Order: sequence, then C-alpha cells, then structure tokens
Amino acid sequence: MTQMDGLGQAKLVRDKQVTASELLDAAVSRAQKAQARINCFAALFPDLAREQIARGGLEGPYAGVPFVTKDLAVGVRGAPLTGGSRAYRDVVSADDTTLVKRYREAGLVFFGSTTTPEFGLTLTTESTLYGQTRNPWDLTRIAGGSSGGAAAAVAAGVLPVAQASDGGGSIRIPAACCGVFGLKPSRGRTPMGPSRTEGWNGLSTVHVVSRTVRDSAALLDLTQGAETGSRYIAAPPARPYLSELDRDPKRLRIALWRTAPNGTKPDADATAGLEATAKLLESLGHVVVEAGPMLNGEALGKAGLFTISANIAAQLDEYGAARGRPVMDDEIEPVTAGMVRLGRTVPMVELAKANNVFITAAIQYEHFLDAGGFDLTLSPTLHRAPDLLGTMALTADTQKMGEAVAGFAPHCAVFNHMGAPAMSVPLHWTAPTATAPAGLPIGMMFGARCGQEGLLLALAGQLERAAPWAHRKPPEWVG
Repeated sequence: MTQMDGLGQAKLVRDKQVTASELLDAAVSRAQKAQARINCFAALFPDLAREQIARGGLEGPYAGVPFVTKDLAVGVRGAPLTGGSRAYRDVVSADDTTLVKRYREAGLVFFGSTTTPEFGLTLTTESTLYGQTRNPWDLTRIAGGSSGGAAAAVAAGVLPVAQASDGGGSIRIPAACCGVFGLKPSRGRTPMGPSRTEGWNGLSTVHVVSRTVRDSAALLDLTQGAETGSRYIAAPPARPYLSELDRDPKRLRIALWRTAPNGTKPDADATAGLEATAKLLESLGHVVVEAGPMLNGEALGKAGLFTISANIAAQLDEYGAARGRPVMDDEIEPVTAGMVRLGRTVPMVELAKANNVFITAAIQYEHFLDAGGFDLTLSPTLHRAPDLLGTMALTADTQKMGEAVAGFAPHCAVFNHMGAPAMSVPLHWTAPTATAPAGLPIGMMFGARCGQEGLLLALAGQLERAAPWAHRKPPEWVG
C-alpha cells in the first residue's frame, strides 16, 4: 500500500479493498514512527480525521486518502496553525482556508501538519518551537526549507503526497533535498485565500510535494483556478494536467543555465547531476544548449529581502494588534527579528523599485527564451548536496547563515520573482558516505514561461518513465 501513490490508494477505497479508516490508522502509525526519527510533524490530529470520516460524504478522486498540510498559512478547521513560531504557539485555525476546502472536495482526509522554519524564512526546516527536521537520507543533514517537513514525510514513506508552499524555492528545495518531485505553480494558479489571495506580494504560491508526477498533476487539476478577490489569475490549462502524462512532449529546446544570477556556480556533485540530466534529455530526443539569461542577481536579492521583510513586519504588527500586545523579539527567532526591524524601515520607494526589478527579470527571461528559441531552462535545484543541520537556521550567525543561503539554491527564487512555474525532478544522487549510505539526492530544476505547467508536467512524466525514482528508499523508511 505504501508503494502506491495517492490516486492508487483512492482506488483501493473505491474498490472496497480497504476502508478510509484503515488507511488513516496505517498513516498515523507511520507518522509516529517517522516523527521519532526525523521530526517532520508540527502536529498530528487523527481525531479530526476520524470525525471527517465519520461524517461521511467522502467523494472525489482522492476519497479516503490521508493527507497533511504544511504548518504555514494553510488552515484546517480546529487544527493548530503556528507557522513554526513561538509567537503563534496557541493559534488554532477557525476555519478551512480555500485550498483546504478544495482538497476536501477532492476527498482528502486531514490528519496532521508538517514542520516549517518560522514563517518559511529559510532553506532548512529548523525552529526553536519544533526543533530540527532531519533528512531521511542522512540524519545529520537538512531536509530543506521551508516545506522540509512535508518533503521528509513523503520521502520516508509516511504518505505519497503532502501539501507544500513556495515563496523562494520552498517546494523545490525540500523536494531536491529529499529525493521527491516538487512543482511550483505559476502566480495566480492555486488559491491562497480566503483572507489573503497572495503571499509576500505575489512571490509565494501553494501546491504539493509527491513521490509521483501523477499525484502532482492530478492535485493541480483539482485545486487550480480563480478565487474570490484574486488580482492574479493564471490562464486555465488547455487540457487537464493529468492528461499531459499520457504522451511524451514534443522535441524541446532546453537552455542549460549553469551560473545563477548571483554568480554562483554548482559544485562537482551538482555539476555531475546537470551533465547526466543533459545526456538523458538528449537521449530522449531533446536539444540541450548551454545558455542562460543575464539577470541582475544583486538587485533581485535586495528586492526579495526588502519585499519579504516588509511583509513579515506587517504580518507581525497586524497579529500583535489583533491579540492586544505587540510581538516581542524574544518570541521570534533572531534572524526573523532582524528582518522585522528591516521591514519596518524599508522606504516605500524601495518596494516600488523591488517590484520593478521583478518585472524586469520576467521580461528579460522571456526575451532570452524567445531569442534562443528555447522552451525551458535547466539548472540544478541545489548547487551542492544538502547542508549539515544548523548552518542555515534562523538562530545561526546572520552573516554565515546569509552566505550559506546565497550559495545553496540560487536559481530558485528568480521563478518566484517572475511568477513563473518551475519544478525539481529527483534525477541525481551523490556517492554514498558513512552517514548517507544510499547517497544524497540533488534535484534538477526546469523552468518555463508563466502558465506553462502543462509542458513541465509532460516532460516530468517522460523523465519519470525514462529514469524512475519512486522505488528509491532512504535509510529512514517507515513505509
């Protein structure tokens, strides 16, 4: 059963080979085992799931399949929602968010939430509130961030798919660290509401990490589309995303984009994965050409920092006002507190400039694709294997943490800046080590024009058939 994806588990329920309650009990048992080893859950609430099953009426393609959300901005009615912060430790969601309502309509059953660093602000899932989430391929290494709990749970075999979000690489980076598939949708593709229809001025979006491409495509079909009050609406797909997996894509021209906008080059491990992926693509009939857009990495980094810091400051000011006392520095992580201070002092003109920088990058990226006749870009998701725990935590030395973050996954955030879709595909593992006897995964990232998730998924399906990964199991496997 643990070898099946979510759609496969749903078929078992439909065919009455297993009940939703039996699926839930097994998933909870696996979650408890994983929690003891890799600490990937912020909360488990099986009683809410049992109540959902008892109410009946489970319908949809995923009817009866256990599911978990990330403990950040995606609320399940009656469940904790802390954002990984001590300041929010007592917050319980009063209602389902729009995304959760769409998941319920698909038949998913909610039994837990996965860990995140405070407010999703770094590339490792470590917090003072919940501790360190460990990588199931190597317990000394990070699971990535900010959806590290989700990716670790899927990689360890707790469940085949889990909700995740991405404001600067936070779906793709954990997927790459943990050896699973992760697609960041276009801006305006999936709902962020009901009270806010965008995160971080449009940088953030929501979807899933999964072991199979099929679950990612099916759940995008079931959740995509406009929501009330949204200022961005991605164009509806020409056909269901799931149907893109039925056939190989056309012959693609792909730009191998090696050097990140900030000038960082991938290390030997990431380079080996990049070269192997290029050869795989060519064996499938695609054309790979080494080329990349010329983007202003320094300006993009500054714009991202200012935008996110201003948003976090506004969020905490609003939360403090709502609860009747301001959020104090000793309630949040040291790096978070520094970002809040910065966010409260960023001049309004800098936010306007930041948005202009993002727009310029999007225009330059598409001009690059047009000029070279490219369909997609290819880069390593990670520029090196997953780091040791502690190096990028929000409690680390600010300068050292910033340097580690800047060189780890520097191609990722630009797709948030542009609002364009990108995916991390688990196509490469490093050589085994003493602490990682099966090697460490390093994902390969493909980027597309806004609205072209269908093309990415078609290629992902072809790659999955040519170089399958779902059979790979990390040492910490609970399935």
